Amino acid sequence: MHKLSIKQLSEGLRAKQFSSRELTQFYLERISRYEPSLNSLITTTAERALAQADAADAAIAAGNAGPLTGVPLIQKDIFCTRGVRTSCASKMLDRFISPYDATIVEKLDAAGMPMLGKANMDEFAMGSSNETSWYGAVKNPWDLERVPGGSSGGSVAAVAAGLAPVATATDTGGSIRQPAALTNLTGIKPTYGRVSRYGMIAFASSLDQAGVVARSAEDAAVVLQAMSGFDPRDSTSVDRPVDDYVAALDRPIKGLRIGLPKEYFADGLAPSSRQRIEQAIEVFKTLGATFTEVSLPNSPLSVPTYYVVAPAEASSNLSRFDGVRYGHRSESARTLEEIYKRSRGEGFGAEVQRRIMIGTYVLSHGYYDAYYLQAQKVRRLIFDDFKRAFESCDLLLGPTATDVAFKLGTNVDDPVAMYLNDIYTIAANLAGIPAMSLSCGFVDGLPVGMQLMGNFFDEARMLNAAHQYQQATDFHRQLPKGFE
Repeated sequence: MHKLSIKQLSEGLRAKQFSSRELTQFYLERISRYEPSLNSLITTTAERALAQADAADAAIAAGNAGPLTGVPLIQKDIFCTRGVRTSCASKMLDRFISPYDATIVEKLDAAGMPMLGKANMDEFAMGSSNETSWYGAVKNPWDLERVPGGSSGGSVAAVAAGLAPVATATDTGGSIRQPAALTNLTGIKPTYGRVSRYGMIAFASSLDQAGVVARSAEDAAVVLQAMSGFDPRDSTSVDRPVDDYVAALDRPIKGLRIGLPKEYFADGLAPSSRQRIEQAIEVFKTLGATFTEVSLPNSPLSVPTYYVVAPAEASSNLSRFDGVRYGHRSESARTLEEIYKRSRGEGFGAEVQRRIMIGTYVLSHGYYDAYYLQAQKVRRLIFDDFKRAFESCDLLLGPTATDVAFKLGTNVDDPVAMYLNDIYTIAANLAGIPAMSLSCGFVDGLPVGMQLMGNFFDEARMLNAAHQYQQATDFHRQLPKGFE
């Protein structure tokens, strides 16, 4: 059953070929069998999932089923879930049981999706390899000695290994798209403000956006449809109708204008990955798409800009975790000052501490103008680059990552090398545009991903192009050995 699409699972449930309880038990059994080798989940919620599955079966029997009723999922452990630990993969929140649900948890619960568990991730979503988690590194199902990407490494590893048909994820600088690329999945980061951030533990509030990872664009479209929409509880949520992503999938893409940012194909991209992307471009041409070269001249500045803006916002957002108001509290502290220092020192891992320190520095008196203010000006230039590019094309296409998944431990002691993993993904977050990754082949048995970027709220066109490509290819259907 783990090879079936969401549409096929939904049809099977309605046709009474299997029940939601049976389907949920099937995935829970796969979790029990494969999870020890992957470390993709922090918490498994079997009892809750089976209760939700029974409710879904009742809804199906009563004729009240929607397209997702009874289809299980996994939630990234950055989304608050009532009565369930929400840790953000940090010792700081290891004992935090959320008293409420995040908006997207509410929405997907209402859609009738049983929650199998909470996915592992980089601590507070800070990382590109899922090696910063307090609960240990996640392994890539395509090669257990390699990283799955980050920060949504647990979400992609679980879906790639068939532990769930779909998982939620978040993307602050590439944390949906880069891991999707490294695990042969389709991952979409919608426009900033399209999906509510209420109940999502904040990293960098002007960049964070929730999305989804699945096997195909079709699967991603139906789940994103249920997640999207205005939420008055999120001040950055946009009050705008949601397009019908599923209905748009089957439109022909003849005449679609796709831009190729020349900066994304410069030095740094592995030749083998470039070759797979060029082959994908030829497939798009056979489908009727046209290509033109465009320039995003400020995109090389996206990494340094991001690593000023994101840590600055993180230092502010994470100041609440002090051992008094929220989070881990040191048992050895005696004075209030010791509580603050020791609780934060014990609760946060090295990468989170590094980013808090950077963020505090760039916001401090005497450095704000030189760093933070300048970064915001460059961010506007990056936004303007995309605005110009979309005057002549409908979508942009390029690599998602510089190469295939690297070995665990490779970049742990080199933060800059780790940060450069997101060189192609960060600009979309800084601009707030939607972007997605989908598989375009393999190199030495490891997946290669390509990235599509769209104009604001153009998720439907992006998903349509991805779906049409996937109808003409079968890369996304291939499963890692040992998890078939």
